Amino acid sequence: MFTGLIQGLGTLQALGSDRLQVSCVSGNTDAILRDLTIGDSVAIDGVCLTAVEILSQGFVAIASPETLSRSTLGLKPNACVNIETSLRAGSKLGGHFVTGHVDGIGSLVESVATANAWEMRFTAPPAAASVWQRQIAPYIVPKGSIAVNGISLTVADCDAVGNWFEVAVIPHSYSETNLRDLKPGSWVNIEADILGKYVAKFIRSSSMLSSDSSSAWEETAVTSMGEITPDFLAENGFI
Repeated sequence: MFTGLIQGLGTLQALGSDRLQVSCVSGNTDAILRDLTIGDSVAIDGVCLTAVEILSQGFVAIASPETLSRSTLGLKPNACVNIETSLRAGSKLGGHFVTGHVDGIGSLVESVATANAWEMRFTAPPAAASVWQRQIAPYIVPKGSIAVNGISLTVADCDAVGNWFEVAVIPHSYSETNLRDLKPGSWVNIEADILGKYVAKFIRSSSMLSSDSSSAWEETAVTSMGEITPDFLAENGFI
């Protein structure tokens, strides 16, 4: 589990089909490597990987074929990447819950500098993408949380479908992450808010049970909590 608050930057180098070497390049090297041990989880551009070797200035991680196919890691040789170590019990949660399980790849449309922020617009995976990528759009809502390259951001605006969204990035987040390197068309990893996914699942389960009660655990969960509808969520402070 991560927070989406980036600790430092690194460079990514492929060491074969599934091994990636990450070398820290920022002044936060000690913060990243201080207590990192073999087997720990590390988010690289928002992708949760497992450290299998600790180096003096970085580490080596393993990436499965599925991870490479669902993220930009296989598309970024020698790229600058965001690094965040996993959340420790008792640590501050300043961003939002980020799992490191990337939903799909989007791209930057434009980045406009304003007086006190950078307004950035991204596309979510297009409707013609595979089924698992099309599932991102329903979870993109105004003022909701989203992770772009592992960075916790707030959706400032989006279209009704969720095919595109805008975020306002403060100067610190812009200068200390690889958002500063993005150009129109640059690919980014996108992870929708995990809380939204579970809320949507419970709503779907509730509506489906009336016609299909074949899933015993879903039926038990919905029955024990009552019918979960948008009105129910609003009344209980979830919307």
